[in-house]
Amino acid sequence: MQLTGIHHLTAISADAPGNVAFYTGPLGLRLVKKTVNQDDVSAYHLFYADGLASPGSDLTFFDWPAARERRGTHSIVRTGLRVAGEESLKWWLEHFREKGIANSGVVDRDGRRVIDFEDPEGQRLALVDDGGIGESHPWERSPVPAANQIRGLGPITLSVPDLKPTDEVLTAVMNMKRVRDYAEVNGTKREVHVYEMGGGHGPGSELHVAVEPDLPPARQGKGGVHHVAFRTPTDQQYDAWADRLRAMRIPNSGKVDRFYFRSLYFREPNGILFEIATDGPGFATDEPLDKLGERLSLPPFLEGRRAQIEAGLKPL
Repeated sequence: MQLTGIHHLTAISADAPGNVAFYTGPLGLRLVKKTVNQDDVSAYHLFYADGLASPGSDLTFFDWPAARERRGTHSIVRTGLRVAGEESLKWWLEHFREKGIANSGVVDRDGRRVIDFEDPEGQRLALVDDGGIGESHPWERSPVPAANQIRGLGPITLSVPDLKPTDEVLTAVMNMKRVRDYAEVNGTKREVHVYEMGGGHGPGSELHVAVEPDLPPARQGKGGVHHVAFRTPTDQQYDAWADRLRAMRIPNSGKVDRFYFRSLYFREPNGILFEIATDGPGFATDEPLDKLGERLSLPPFLEGRRAQIEAGLKPL
């Protein structure tokens, strides 16, 4: 039983209109679902993805009136966004220059070429050359040319003070494989350990774990990350993961139906929230594929409260 890669990553914004403007504008992603946090309907849950809203391309945000994240360990510290090739990175450098978006320039990390940058709220991101591995599903209405569009997520980088307990969960519980290590200078030198899912399919199937025992614990807020989700392809495997967590006595949420996918939540020993999510049924369940994200979508159990929920949300 193998996870097949990154499913989505959910971060925190305190500026939903600005968030939409940045991710659909300069970054060229498609807003594929405008809905609410199912556990806090006062907050938007915004999903950005590729042209087909493919699993593994979803970058999502909770809109909460939060203070700025305090950076530190026990947290997810950078989200990779995959692009195809050196020429694409050159295009993005010029694009960032035109848009006034500060960035690292093209640098080498773990044998790949990357560009580090942040969104207006301090969300730490990186464009990663994935070598064109796997399928691409450009969005025809994106302001970014199809050849240069963001193809999906990965790798995702965590920071923990102690590798051993996290390693045990990743390998013994989640069946990931530790495949290599590298050193990175990020203010101070740190060791980063690379874990691979599903036999490996490039950065979209990788989790990078930085060990930083001297950092204080992070405090979540705007510009920070809430959780990362991993792909399981079928309902049968999802059920098997639920059974596995229960049998191994891993505290977890139990099965949660999010309507667009099914989820399991649990925290690894250093406190970072993980989710296992199914690939389906997908975002076209309740609206046509060519109309995704154009109206507020609510799962059936919230539809009866639509007027109340819409009245509590700020216009985008």
